[in-house]
Amino acid sequence: MTTTAAPPATTAPAPVAGFDQVTKTYGSVRAVDGLSLTLHPGETVALLGPNGAGKSTTLDLLLGLKNPDSGTVRLFGTTPREAITTGRVGAMLQSGGLMEDVTVAELVRLACSLHPKPHKAADVLARAGITQIADRKVNKLSGGQVQRVRFALATAGDSDLIVLDEPTTGMDVTARQAFWATMREQADQGRTVLFATHYLEEADAIADRVLVLHRGRLLADGTAAEIKARAGARRIAFDLEGEIDETALAGLPFLSSFDVSGQTVRIQSTDADATVHALYGLGVYPRNLEVAGLGLEQAFVALTAAEEAKQS
Repeated sequence: MTTTAAPPATTAPAPVAGFDQVTKTYGSVRAVDGLSLTLHPGETVALLGPNGAGKSTTLDLLLGLKNPDSGTVRLFGTTPREAITTGRVGAMLQSGGLMEDVTVAELVRLACSLHPKPHKAADVLARAGITQIADRKVNKLSGGQVQRVRFALATAGDSDLIVLDEPTTGMDVTARQAFWATMREQADQGRTVLFATHYLEEADAIADRVLVLHRGRLLADGTAAEIKARAGARRIAFDLEGEIDETALAGLPFLSSFDVSGQTVRIQSTDADATVHALYGLGVYPRNLEVAGLGLEQAFVALTAAEEAKQS
């Protein structure tokens, strides 16, 4: 009797980063409150949250720039400081200035020389789209150019995790598109990319996973589609002829928001079918009726507003 050996068991890759019940306070303000989450290899993760949600503090804790009051932060199974020292992490932060009385090329070459696993400076300049300004002094750069230099410094070596804090602030549309094309290449090569942003359309288009922070807590964790579905509401838009009875429209069931602009009515509803049925029940005849799911920005606003209402 011939037996077939069972295939070897596969093990999941080790996590890139982990927060375990992490808390950080500043006086009476709890910036991070019992935060637990895990980042995995190859993910592109967007970190969202209103001002004061704890995004910057979370990134500072991840990078070892601050220490938690309680809980643990691990990077590649070790401390953030050890992971960064060995070159496994590249970071692009809003805080901290750049050396000014040097050229872009000199600054990039310095960053490459300090990285344990450096890339060629010429390749780093090209990837960041700053080869043409390589001979310019750093203090002569525009805001968008400074951001691209910061990105070059974050990718000066072969790091496994790239952390970006508001990376495209100050960039024009063309530069932003080029930047995210480069970041997709980084993710396709197996690197994990974590970015905090106020441009929610970027998170919707780029991220495999979205983390929403609110008052230092993890409010939502999932794909952009899952975050939108969790918000529950849908958008309804239509045109009406003649005088619009806003009082009657505002009384439609399941409305979470309501706006009239000229002859166009825009509604958010938690039960679009019931709302549209009631709309026809008013005896009005909407034209150009559209019903669609919320965009990520509207879902984000709905989720955070609902959380604020619960805590008030």
